Amino acid sequence: MRCFSSIAALTLSALLMTPVGFAEAQDAGPMLSAGAPTDSSHPSLSESVVVTVNDDIISTYDIVQRMRLLIVTAGIQPTEQNLPELQREAMRSLIDERLEMQDLRNEGKTQKFDLIASDAEVEDEIAQIARSNNTSAAQILAQLAAQGVGAQTFKDQLRAEISWRGWIHGRYGNRLVVGQDQIKAFEKRQEAESSKPQYEIEEVFIDSARAGSEAQAVQGAAELINQIQKGAPFAAVARQFSNSPSAATGGEVGWISQGEMPPEVDKALEDLRPGQLSAPIPVKDGAYIIMLQDRRAGGATAVVRLEQAAVALPKTATPEETAAATAKLDAMRTKVHGCDDIEAVAAKTPGVVAGDLGEAEVKDLAPAFRDAVKSMNTGDISAPIRTDAGLHLIAVCDKHMGGAGMLTSAQIQDRLYGEELSMISKRELRDLRNSATIETR
Repeated sequence: MRCFSSIAALTLSALLMTPVGFAEAQDAGPMLSAGAPTDSSHPSLSESVVVTVNDDIISTYDIVQRMRLLIVTAGIQPTEQNLPELQREAMRSLIDERLEMQDLRNEGKTQKFDLIASDAEVEDEIAQIARSNNTSAAQILAQLAAQGVGAQTFKDQLRAEISWRGWIHGRYGNRLVVGQDQIKAFEKRQEAESSKPQYEIEEVFIDSARAGSEAQAVQGAAELINQIQKGAPFAAVARQFSNSPSAATGGEVGWISQGEMPPEVDKALEDLRPGQLSAPIPVKDGAYIIMLQDRRAGGATAVVRLEQAAVALPKTATPEETAAATAKLDAMRTKVHGCDDIEAVAAKTPGVVAGDLGEAEVKDLAPAFRDAVKSMNTGDISAPIRTDAGLHLIAVCDKHMGGAGMLTSAQIQDRLYGEELSMISKRELRDLRNSATIETR
């Protein structure tokens, strides 16, 4: 059951009530990551209950602290105009974290195993964040404390993030298999789009289901664009506000081709110039903000990895010698199933030497090899090929499109695995929301 009622908007002065004043603290510069703790005195606000999540309380103090954390870590400037959206985002994130932690505690009781990240794990994450920002944990804590963010506020956010991520990966990671059919389908789509323009992008995605509606997602995206234009670092905004898996890397997506993003994004990319920020891009399930870093013309080349078995045969070999060598390789070819056994079979065949030819672009192969490989697929074994050095059987170990912006099979597998885990995480959290009793006062 859900019950919602309106809450009074917090004033800007109440939000920014800190021990030293927000403007003075700004001299320390914005934080670049969301996930480390700090110390701060309790703000002078009368604390009251704003939301209950399955009887777990979220207070005005919690919301003000989370709003300050969003402001500091995303490097944005609070205004009376963006205050409502900051408040909504603070409430949404706190509700989600309460639901996640409640679920993990319940699962932990059932499994008799603690699923909540320990203090040591939180401290390790703080140290990692500090290293990635070329600073120390102490400096991070001091900066946040100076801007009124309590240590526990940041620790709670980080603990929930680590715990939920670990639970999803531990529960589903080993069972999640990215099949070769999925990889091949991605490769075919990538090859089909390889001749089209390619774009290097960063993204922020606002999920309409989480924002409340498509209109609110677009409105939230517009507010974030305004802050980025005023100087908020794109990566910091993405880490705190984006609902895409790329949020973990500051919104960095890398090179894409047309067709990899929703059609609305593809259309917007056509009109953007490198270094330009898009307007909010509405899509069926939310809204995107896209930063175009670079663009280039399409183009890809076929890349193969080959192994061979060969019989040395000089150019001056007689027809009889050539026929004998051909017969030997033809007989061997019937026993070879591919790259896995070509060397083993060759080792049992007198006069035949086998070896790995490595990976190369098809256009760079010797003419005789190039002509043969063009019509071959992964796993195929050629008929004997004559060159000036001898007779050769070649086995195609792998064949794919390469070149600028093309992902390898391993990279495709990693991307698909991450996307599926992200979808599972969203589905689990959605189910928790739908079954929860959330009352806003």
